[in-house]
Amino acid sequence: MQTKPARVRILDAAHELMLTIGLARATTKEIARAAGCSEAALYKHFDSKEDLFVRVLAERLPRLTPLLSSLAAEPGQGTLEDNLTEIARQAALFYEQSFPIAASLYAEQQLKRRHDDALRKIGSGPHRPIEGLDAYLRAEQAAGRVRADADTFAAASLLLGACAQRAFAYDATPDGARPPVDAFATRLARTLLAGITPHNPVAEDADRPRP
Repeated sequence: MQTKPARVRILDAAHELMLTIGLARATTKEIARAAGCSEAALYKHFDSKEDLFVRVLAERLPRLTPLLSSLAAEPGQGTLEDNLTEIARQAALFYEQSFPIAASLYAEQQLKRRHDDALRKIGSGPHRPIEGLDAYLRAEQAAGRVRADADTFAAASLLLGACAQRAFAYDATPDGARPPVDAFATRLARTLLAGITPHNPVAEDADRPRP
C-alpha cells in the first residue's frame, strides 16, 4: 500500500533515477514505474520532464533560489559576511548534488539544446542563481553595504562559479576529496567581500604604522 502522495513519490523516484542514471536517460515512463504510478498520472502533476527536473532541484536539493530571493527582498538583514557565507555554503551543496543529475546532458548536445529550450519556456535555467545573487548584491549596493562602483554581476559570477567548480574539480586529486564546505564558504565569502565592500578610511588610517 502506497503511503506517500503520488506527487511526493514521483519526485522521490525522479531524484533517485536522475542521480543514478542521469537526466538524459531518466524517462518519464521509468520515473512513473519507479513511483508506482502510470505515466498519465505523472503528467497530472508535472507538465514535462524539464518541469519535473526543476521541481527536483527546488524541492530535493539545497534551497539556493529561495534563499537568494528572501535576501534580495530584505537587504540589510544580518551581516553581509554571514549572508554571503550561507549563500556560498548552500550553492556549494546545490552544485555538488545537481551536477551528477545534469552531467549526462553534456554528452548529447542535441538533447541538451532541447532541454535548454524547454527550460527557457518555463523561465528556468542555470543562469537563474547568478541573476538571483546579482539582484541581492544590487539591493545591498542600494543600501550602502556594497560599494557603489562594485560590479555585482561579476561578483555573483565569481562566487557561484567557484561553488560550481568545487563540485567536480577535486575528483582527480590524490584523495579525491572536496574542500570542506563550511570552511570553503567562509573563505570564499571573505575574499569576495574584500573586493566589493566600502573601504573605511578611518580604520585603514588607524592601522597604518606611525613614523
